[in-house]
Amino acid sequence: MVGAPHVVAVLALEPLVGFDMTIPPMVLGSAKDEQGRKLYDVHVCGLHSGRGLSSTTGYTVIPEFGPELLARADTVIVPGTQMPEPRTQGILTPELAEALGTIRPRARIVSICTGAFVLAAAGLLDGRRATTHWKFAEAFRALYPLVRLDENLLFIEDENIWTAAGLAAGIDLCLHLLRTDHGSAVANDAARYCVVPPWREGGQSQFIEQQVPEPGSDGTAPTRLWALHHLHHELDLNSLAAHACMSVRTFTRRFKAETGMAPGAWVLQQRLRHARQLLETTDLPIDEVARSAGIGTAASLRHHMRSELGVPPLAYRKTFRKDWHREDWETA
Repeated sequence: MVGAPHVVAVLALEPLVGFDMTIPPMVLGSAKDEQGRKLYDVHVCGLHSGRGLSSTTGYTVIPEFGPELLARADTVIVPGTQMPEPRTQGILTPELAEALGTIRPRARIVSICTGAFVLAAAGLLDGRRATTHWKFAEAFRALYPLVRLDENLLFIEDENIWTAAGLAAGIDLCLHLLRTDHGSAVANDAARYCVVPPWREGGQSQFIEQQVPEPGSDGTAPTRLWALHHLHHELDLNSLAAHACMSVRTFTRRFKAETGMAPGAWVLQQRLRHARQLLETTDLPIDEVARSAGIGTAASLRHHMRSELGVPPLAYRKTFRKDWHREDWETA
């Protein structure tokens, strides 16, 4: 018997950020299993069904459902909004508080961009790590000091609460949600359909207003490309700067201006990305995955994956490899 699709409620709150609202229906709505069946049943709801909601970009949205959808949703997503109460006063309207109170205890709750203000006003983010659009981070901290905000990340998963940074970071989060629920192949198919990369490198910090690279500079792109093909080699700051024919100081400054990251942090990110790919697509033992990715030992890979992703290598492989059998799990 085929299980029912996972129900996703996208709660649109006026004035809504229309771009954010369209992301879950497009990304999650395009996900299908091997038989072509939809994996998610995605609907937009408002605090009132059939009532038009103004967007920040000049058009009106009429939700198909009212707040009753929240009570049966497996995942609730709150896209960006300029609703004044959570955005400027740190509170919810009674109507919104009542609606959020109907969400099932086991439901996954997600925000995109300034939708995080709504979750914070509801107290759902107190003591948790979360992110929102970098431009509104200062205002968010002032309103919600109990939230452990990190505006440098594209998205953050903290148990059943997921938050995405500004605008297109909602795509990154929805693809990661797909990857977590159904594996990389499904997420990659959805990304291909939406004509977006299945995984974006770097964090939100690369988009924060900053000085652009100097005109006429050759930049660090050739060295970054070289590094990607030599992840299993020593890639310390001196070797990277030497490859770029720059002093360490100049290379570090230009690298951060172009990527928003320090060279060492970027290299580690690429190594972890390569390790994840090997875990998803090969049966290599963990210590060999670590060596191939330039991370050294299996213990070092476990440390970095726990720190950066919150899961050890074997748990990651079990999650994202649907063909990973129990006997492989026990002997790896």
